[in-house]
Amino acid sequence: MNFDQILKARRSVRVYDENAGFDSQIVTKSLERSVLSANSSNMQLWEFYQISSEEKKKKIVRACMHQSAARTASELVVFVTRHDKWKKRAAWNLANMEKQFVGKEITSKDKRALNYYKKLMPLFYTNDFLGIATLIRFLIVSYHTIIGKPIIHLITHADQRVSLHKTCALAAQTFMLSMKSENYDTCPMEGFDERIIKRILNLPASAEVCMVIACGIGKSEGIYGPRTRVPNDEVIFKV
Repeated sequence: MNFDQILKARRSVRVYDENAGFDSQIVTKSLERSVLSANSSNMQLWEFYQISSEEKKKKIVRACMHQSAARTASELVVFVTRHDKWKKRAAWNLANMEKQFVGKEITSKDKRALNYYKKLMPLFYTNDFLGIATLIRFLIVSYHTIIGKPIIHLITHADQRVSLHKTCALAAQTFMLSMKSENYDTCPMEGFDERIIKRILNLPASAEVCMVIACGIGKSEGIYGPRTRVPNDEVIFKV
């Protein structure tokens, strides 16, 4: 299928053929493609859990309140945000960047790139018990706002969470399109008990479940109706 065909063929399928053959390697392959998704500052603050064991799957199905998409799926994939890994990811990016500069003269542009991970990422992602980091970000943003200079309004932990879930959702979309290109169906689900899923996957308190995606060979009754979208002129604007 070409890209338009993949987009048009992808639907949220809520009932799967439990007796159909299923290649688990296609899920793995699609997750490897998801890693290539665009993400904020290349921080890659995500994790993808391929639920292939029946024991784990039954537990996740229960956490998804036994909805048909989860119950009949051949496999489930859990997309998770990991704010707590920002220091590790920033250091990894910095180390990779420093390797690129070995043996060459460091320019002012290079220094800005290095400082992006040395200084800017800590400014964006640091949180502390007393809220001092949040106050510093607030003051910086307020000052830029007063003088009329554009700045990213990433101040609170809630702002950070929004950024991470945007990134994780991009990876999830890549995954679903990849699965459809391999003639498998998917269904992204937000109806789940996050606390239960985090216990099943042994995730820390700071991790958050972005979505759970059901995978398999869809049945015709798994598509509940024709796809409908509001008119393009209500959502697409040229300015």
